[in-house]
Amino acid sequence: MCQEFEIETGNDVFPQIASAFAGGIGNTGAVCGAVVGAVMAMGLKQGRSETMEEMLGKVAMAGEFRRRFEAEMGNIGCRELTGLDLSVEQDVKQLMNSDVPQKVCFPAVGAAYRLVVELLQETES
Repeated sequence: MCQEFEIETGNDVFPQIASAFAGGIGNTGAVCGAVVGAVMAMGLKQGRSETMEEMLGKVAMAGEFRRRFEAEMGNIGCRELTGLDLSVEQDVKQLMNSDVPQKVCFPAVGAAYRLVVELLQETES
């Protein structure tokens, strides 16, 4: 259903972990899986915080990611982004037979990836 982007880690466990993010975490329509995956990717790239100040910086970055994603995509919720309730079988079928993945999911993944890269580059400079 939803698409994914890949971090080069030499480990295929991350796509396995993220597979249940589809449909807004288990087809509940909650937070878009691209958003969840992006925040996880930022944490993976930055590593564990040693101090409260470092942790608060990472939390602030996740908040900024959310703000930018929502500004670009209009929402962070799968149900709101797709206009479908993927906990309902009929809506899942509608999704599979529609252009929603191409018009919503693919752009959401692209935006999430780009925003993560931008934010990480901003913190490195």
